[in-house]
Amino acid sequence: MKTSSLAPAAPTASAEMSGTAYSLGRTTNGRGTAALGTLYAWLSAVLILSLLALLTGCSSDSKPEEPAKPEVKGPELLMARSAFQKAYVAARSWNQDAKPFRLESNVTSDGNGHDGKWAVWRSSFASATARSAKAYTWSGSAADGAPSRGINPGTEDSWSASNSSTQVFDIAFLKIDSDAAVAEAQKHGGDKVLEKDPNTPVTYVCDWNHNTNQLVWHVIYGASREGAKLTVAINASTGEFIRVEK
Repeated sequence: MKTSSLAPAAPTASAEMSGTAYSLGRTTNGRGTAALGTLYAWLSAVLILSLLALLTGCSSDSKPEEPAKPEVKGPELLMARSAFQKAYVAARSWNQDAKPFRLESNVTSDGNGHDGKWAVWRSSFASATARSAKAYTWSGSAADGAPSRGINPGTEDSWSASNSSTQVFDIAFLKIDSDAAVAEAQKHGGDKVLEKDPNTPVTYVCDWNHNTNQLVWHVIYGASREGAKLTVAINASTGEFIRVEK
């Protein structure tokens, strides 16, 4: 009679495989869960940083740009010949035979003319062929009410060669600039006027004297000839003193 063995039966190959698979699966699932958690955390951080960067960029872009402040340009003061040359070029564009008959400074709050410089100069020209006259004003002034910067053409007017007050002259006669004219005028009473009243403006008129055939600087100690404290005539070709006119 056969008796059953009480020894435990050896596990079969299929059972071993099943147990091993279970063990491996459990281990693999644990590691995968941890990896997925790490990946999720990393993606979340990247997303948050991207959103913050986007919001910061939008916030920066939404700020209106401050408009650039316009540059405040100061006055440009020139001596007579420099301003006259600019006006002369414009006058020759008006008429090729244009010749000057007067050059004068205009008073502004930009200066006082003591050094021969002003921010506004007016040059008057005549054309014999057109029998007309036209003034061109150069301005470098920043003062209220002054002409706009650059050359400002005036209106055309009739002109006659017989008019002694508008006798044209050749620009070659204009050799002495306004600074040299006032320096000479200072020696003939101008220094005393400015010493007594330093606020007195010095203005200038240059024109042709048909009686003496001279181009003359009239150096005027005052805003106009009418109210001048002193007017000194200087030869605009030689720089020599001519006379005290007032």
